[in-house]
Amino acid sequence: MENEDLSKLKIDKSQIKNAPVRRGKRIYIFVAIPIVVAVAIILYFLGIFTPAITIDVVSVTKVFPAHAYTLLNASGYIVPQRKAAVASKVTGRLISLSVEEGSVVKKNTIIAQLENEDVKAARDQAQANLKVALANLELANAELKDARTSFQREQNLLAQEFTTKASYDAAEARYNKAKATAAGAEASIKANTALLKGADVALEYTFIRAPFDAVVLTKNADIGDIVTPIGAATNAKASVVTIADMDSLQVEADVSESNLSKVKIGQPCEIQLDALPDLRFRGAVHMIVPTADRSKATVMVKVRFVDKDKRILPEMSAKVAFLSREMRKDEESPRIVLNKNTIRERNGKKIVFAVKGDKVIERQITTGVVLNDMIEVKDGLSVGERVVANPPDALKNGSRIKLAQ
Repeated sequence: MENEDLSKLKIDKSQIKNAPVRRGKRIYIFVAIPIVVAVAIILYFLGIFTPAITIDVVSVTKVFPAHAYTLLNASGYIVPQRKAAVASKVTGRLISLSVEEGSVVKKNTIIAQLENEDVKAARDQAQANLKVALANLELANAELKDARTSFQREQNLLAQEFTTKASYDAAEARYNKAKATAAGAEASIKANTALLKGADVALEYTFIRAPFDAVVLTKNADIGDIVTPIGAATNAKASVVTIADMDSLQVEADVSESNLSKVKIGQPCEIQLDALPDLRFRGAVHMIVPTADRSKATVMVKVRFVDKDKRILPEMSAKVAFLSREMRKDEESPRIVLNKNTIRERNGKKIVFAVKGDKVIERQITTGVVLNDMIEVKDGLSVGERVVANPPDALKNGSRIKLAQ
């Protein structure tokens, strides 16, 4: 019995070996728990564990103030109101062409010339014939003067019965013949003068001149081409160049019949060209064409440019905004704008929430004039940035977000 009890008295080494390990684990747990809690608190405040807020976004844009006063928009094309295909009135071979596309020409400037040696020869002949007629007139007038003197002398002698009736009759006949010759010489001068004028006109037809101040749009013929007013001959050209008066450029826009009541003569407009999207040009309604296009149910409205610009070219596409009033000088420049529903006031300051990735950043802004549902942003944002539309009250700086579908 005693030996049995003594055999049970022995040390359990496994307990001795494991005891320090359990104490070490407890120490690690006591140290890790505060760290985990601290990290969790930090992540919570950083919004990691906060559910993402669903939002809508809008972009900061740049608009012109006329947008707020636009009654109607229409599109069309720039068309010169004075345009001509310049041609010759006679048929001939082109020997000279002094312009090209883009050349600026003044009225009566010679654009081109046709061969004209035969016309010059005809003119020289007409001029020579006129000189002969003038010389014949001088000879006839001299004969008439002598015949008149002889006739008057015979009259006086016959009255005193110092000459015969036969001498008197001969002097009278000579005088009448001299008058007829002088009259014929004068008529010949008129005829030859007319022939010379016709030759001058024919010679002038070989010079093709600009009918008005313009710019050359296209060149339709070149040196060596046959130019004819009919243009039916093979390879013949009906016109040499096409020109347009750049001061007569207007936008021809189609306005629907239902909106025609919003347009009136002289109404201020703003013109935007697709070729110059960052510019706006002042315009005014010049004419409402008194007929409709039944296929499109539209009426053509012609809008003239108030200010001239060399960059405005025929056939450019254009958009016209018909305004309720004329724009002031300070309203001609574009403004950076934002929808009013994106702005909130906190602590007397105007703020917006700019979108950066999956979070928002609170941004203070300075605003300007109100343009309908838009408001000018003078400072704090740039064009292209995205901000939250109708930001909810729960939204704050650094909040996680997701875009509405």
